Amino acid sequence: MATEEADTQFWVDKAQNILAHKLQAYNQLNNKRAKNIILFLGDGMSVHTVTATRDFMGDSSMQVSFEKFPYTGLSKTYAVDKRTPDSASTATAYLSGVKGNYGTIGVNAKVPKYDCYKANDTSTHTESLAKWAQDAGKWAGLVTTARVTHASPAGVYAHTANRAWEYDEAIIEDGCSPEINVDIARQLVEWPVGKELRVVLGGGRRNFRDKTMNDEEGQPGLRSDRRDLIKEWLDGKRAEKKSAEYVWSKKGLEMVDISKTEYLMGLFSPSHCPYHGDLKRNRLENSDPSLSLMTQKAIELLSKNEKGYFLFVEGARIDMAHHDSRAHKSLEDTEQFAKAVELARNMTSEEDTLIVVTSDHSHTMSLNGYPYRRQNIFELAPGKASDGLPYTILSYANGPGYSKTFSSKTGRRDLRKYDTQDPSYRFMATVPLNSETHGADDVGVFASGPMAHYFVGNYEQTNIPATMAHIANIGPFADDKL
Repeated sequence: MATEEADTQFWVDKAQNILAHKLQAYNQLNNKRAKNIILFLGDGMSVHTVTATRDFMGDSSMQVSFEKFPYTGLSKTYAVDKRTPDSASTATAYLSGVKGNYGTIGVNAKVPKYDCYKANDTSTHTESLAKWAQDAGKWAGLVTTARVTHASPAGVYAHTANRAWEYDEAIIEDGCSPEINVDIARQLVEWPVGKELRVVLGGGRRNFRDKTMNDEEGQPGLRSDRRDLIKEWLDGKRAEKKSAEYVWSKKGLEMVDISKTEYLMGLFSPSHCPYHGDLKRNRLENSDPSLSLMTQKAIELLSKNEKGYFLFVEGARIDMAHHDSRAHKSLEDTEQFAKAVELARNMTSEEDTLIVVTSDHSHTMSLNGYPYRRQNIFELAPGKASDGLPYTILSYANGPGYSKTFSSKTGRRDLRKYDTQDPSYRFMATVPLNSETHGADDVGVFASGPMAHYFVGNYEQTNIPATMAHIANIGPFADDKL
């Protein structure tokens, strides 16, 4: 126990310090317009995930970077047709201000998932923050550790009845026509919002090339239309006499001359980018960029526009590790996500740049038992359960971790036989599922910059883009539209 925490005055002083900062913030409200807006999305980053990340970083009393932002709220994440949402329906909500159905992107709730025709009615299409920014003369870009055609980043530019339609063959497999339904990769390269994104950084090379073509690392594509959309993107920009760069490695990204580049596409993996902790463990630090490096390059390029920009940054693999019940990797990615937020705040000014940090949905991971204050978050809880066996501090309501929890022959397993410190360890789960599910609880919203005080309270997820657009004076929520 920290000796100073045993003293009453320690807590009095701490409370006075927090109060002083709050009073200062409220007495000096920043009511300026935002020239730049950045939306950071920790995919699946529940409040529990943020709390556990503090413990992973060292202690419960710590704060991750965005918890130091002056204003905090909660958003409600449900979809129109489901109480527990997915990353597609929520992307539509926090990027365009409209709630849709589970599994759909950039369309309203008139479009059910899998429908082969309704998403082609442009009256069902929603407009994103990226479009509103582009219409106002600002630049827009996206950064993700997922495929750039995955559910969350696709919400920036795409309109589809099925989040899985990332390439043409996926549409065919669902019994629909890829001519009637344009796949997400094509929308990024061909449709107005995607085509005009100044920065696109993440994974997903395979969705842009035909299966007869190998990428820079020898991996085949997934398309069946004989097209190389990366080459088409480059050729199109050069035909318009615009300076465009495509890179596929960390070295390539570092070598880009931002001062001479108008458009930048970086696809660093056939599918998703590696987990952040695996960059070091698998000796990929020199080949694959971190989320922080991608964020830095995106801000450097977008900052060249005197009218400002909108940037979407997603820490995608927080969510994917949770689905695998691999809490260790999820917390590593959350820590890196927080570092990317801190970097962005340090690269920009609170006077003209609004930064909002939130999540699309939660997960079922919880912190339980009565662990000691300084105990490693990945260890077993100090006490034993009623069956005389230990249990982990972190556990899931469901998921593949069930196999590490129960045996059909012996019942609950003795977890002392397992290395719970292994980053690939699957933590306890109550219900057996191949993939752990999302949670339906509210998620945090953290804001810093112009009019950040608008983000306090509890509100619909759709309120986030509406408020950001109003603060930047763009789109349907600009002053002259209210």
